[in-house]
Amino acid sequence: MKQLFHSLNRWLPFASEPAGTSHLVKPSKMMAYDQPLIWVTMILMVFGMVMVYSASISLPDSSKYASYKNAHFVTRQAIFVSVSILMSLFVFRLPMSTWQKAAPYLFVITLILLTAVLIPGLGKGVNGAKRWLSFKVFNIQPSELMKLFMVLYAADFTVRKQEYMHKLTKGFLPMMGAVSVLGLLLLLEPDLGAFGVIVCIAMGILFLGGINGVWFAGIAATLVGIFSMVIVFSPFRRERIFAYLDPWSEEHALGKAYQLSHSLIAFGRGELFGVGLGASVEKLHYLPEAHTDFLLAVIGEELGFAGVVTVVLLFYWLVKRAFEIGRQAIVLDLTFAGLTAKGIGIWIGVQAFINMGVNLGLLPTKGLTLPLMSYGGTGVLINCIGLTILLRIDYESRRLMRGGRA
Repeated sequence: MKQLFHSLNRWLPFASEPAGTSHLVKPSKMMAYDQPLIWVTMILMVFGMVMVYSASISLPDSSKYASYKNAHFVTRQAIFVSVSILMSLFVFRLPMSTWQKAAPYLFVITLILLTAVLIPGLGKGVNGAKRWLSFKVFNIQPSELMKLFMVLYAADFTVRKQEYMHKLTKGFLPMMGAVSVLGLLLLLEPDLGAFGVIVCIAMGILFLGGINGVWFAGIAATLVGIFSMVIVFSPFRRERIFAYLDPWSEEHALGKAYQLSHSLIAFGRGELFGVGLGASVEKLHYLPEAHTDFLLAVIGEELGFAGVVTVVLLFYWLVKRAFEIGRQAIVLDLTFAGLTAKGIGIWIGVQAFINMGVNLGLLPTKGLTLPLMSYGGTGVLINCIGLTILLRIDYESRRLMRGGRA
């Protein structure tokens, strides 16, 4: 870990003193960058790798993964994390002005990728859903990319349209149109969970950007109606709702509530301090997708209430820190950067909350991973890039407060 920080110090464009400062002036005690943010991110990723290994070590015993080695998933996860860290070193060097200029183009490119997913021969289907683009060696999930690029696009839109945020035609309808097109593509995959997270991101940034309260309430009511209609007219989603309301009935426990019921059993077995790392029974082919969507259930069984609370507190700190960085940037008149920071906080917070809520039976079952921790290349990479942008925002704010340039 120390070598990582030495490498970071070599790559990051820090200046010990602002230009023109005399060497006789006592240097500021303010850190050049937010080290606790890096530590918490690294802890979550390393902790995630340990739990992915624990949750997936027995998968080769099944016929579906018979050709895999026991360390297959943790090895790939380690590669994902390593690539994400290397990419983050490059991403940090990009100023926020570059991200602001690129935001609309990144949004449009990702819309094209989401459309490509639906084209036969290009999109890759898993368990009845087409959410990936296959490039032989690796797969890309465009909906994960869109979470980050929606943060950037919504922040840029809010800054550009600041004077029109109280108007219908120029402040509300353009964003509503963009989200509607995006929602249609995601529902065709289908990926209702990703759509829900992206809508929360867009709505949150618009609210923080000062959109008219009446229009905001209208958007919220419209979206609630849309989600309700999607559930009403979708038989399998209705079944999930009924199963969520009564997971222990024989019909549901062996059907749509199978994952939920075994997740709750895992938490029940864990009690206060868990059954011990690696000693989970539910991961032995009882709990499907234990290394992805239901990783928290394995944590709850093996490390108990203490392990779950630790994860919750780490994510709480991340979200809180994102809003603090955003607030400081806005005070320094870095509006785009500030809204982006808060948008990243909303993104990480909402996705973590939904995943934890599903695992704990507080929300209906939905296929969303736990940020930074669950198995998956695109998710870990985009989470890392998002938090690196957050680190860059904080760095630019610190530069300004030290008398330098952002």
